[in-house]
Amino acid sequence: MKRKRIWITLIILAVFGTGAFYYLQNNSDKNGDELPPHVTAEIGTVVEKALAVGNIEPENEIEVKSKISGVVSKIFAEPGEYVKEGQPLIEVRPDPTPLELAEAKRNLERTELEKENLQKELSRMQSLRERNLVSQQDYEQLEQRFNDVKVRMQINRERLQLLESGRISIGDTVIESVIRSPINGFILEKMVDIGEPVVPLTSYQAGTPLMSIAGMEQLLFKGTVDEIDVGKLEEGMPAQIKIGALPGVSVLGEVSRISLKARQQDNATVFPVEITITDTNGTVLRAGYSANADIIIERMENTLTIPERVITMRDGRAFVEVPGKNSSERIEKEIDLGLSNAITVAVTDGLEEGEKVLEKPLRTLTVR
Repeated sequence: MKRKRIWITLIILAVFGTGAFYYLQNNSDKNGDELPPHVTAEIGTVVEKALAVGNIEPENEIEVKSKISGVVSKIFAEPGEYVKEGQPLIEVRPDPTPLELAEAKRNLERTELEKENLQKELSRMQSLRERNLVSQQDYEQLEQRFNDVKVRMQINRERLQLLESGRISIGDTVIESVIRSPINGFILEKMVDIGEPVVPLTSYQAGTPLMSIAGMEQLLFKGTVDEIDVGKLEEGMPAQIKIGALPGVSVLGEVSRISLKARQQDNATVFPVEITITDTNGTVLRAGYSANADIIIERMENTLTIPERVITMRDGRAFVEVPGKNSSERIEKEIDLGLSNAITVAVTDGLEEGEKVLEKPLRTLTVR
């Protein structure tokens, strides 16, 4: 019985040993025929792009300012609202200093007094002129002075009225302290609150910005392109715009302006560009969205492609390695290249679809 168990054990070991031998032999043969790391030449599309980094902005954005000084007393519209041209936005209450108000009143009183004196003098001059005791020229000069005083008196009266009430009428023109919208559009930003002082817009000062308004019908991408790519760009090139706040959304556009002058940004030389948005694909865009634009410089479709990493350049010529008759043999082959996007390159001659191209062998560093 004991001898029988020994024989059974030996038979089992022999079977397992034979199976292991054939397994290792087959596996060894398989590994010997296996190709080193490689890629396959296949039909694809190669697109050369230039990256622009920037923001979504309206084509025309207007800052609303006041032509009179004072304090904000009422606000009729808030950011996000759509307003029409002429619609009230902000009321500015005149807030003159005591000195300004006193000067305005004294100037009016002085010109009124001057007018009364000249009117009396003009009456006397007219009486003398009727008796030919003064010349016509003297009379006309005095009359001109009287007319000038009347104009100055009217100006001083209007200035005082504007300081006191914030509203005057000059013929058909009404000057008031209510600031109205100059265009149809959306209010993007409100820069003041009730009670804040307002500096007027004049020829020698910029004035206080009150609100910004823009029509959102026409939006632009405004950004910058690196100097390396700007020489390849032309107006009218298509672009795909990706919005940072809207993952997966792609907006189409067209290059509309390329700046002739560079600027320095983060220690790099860049050129400003503008891209007109032609198709939002139903996406609601907002002013200020950060975005990246891929400007399509050139596209090759249905062309043979391989990864650029497998190519070796030597003396201005391109080479790849293809497998030989056995797995250890590497045959160098010259090819002609087409368009490249720095990752994938088009092959115009030297390879066929489905042909295998070997990866470059790994290099090891030797430390001495």
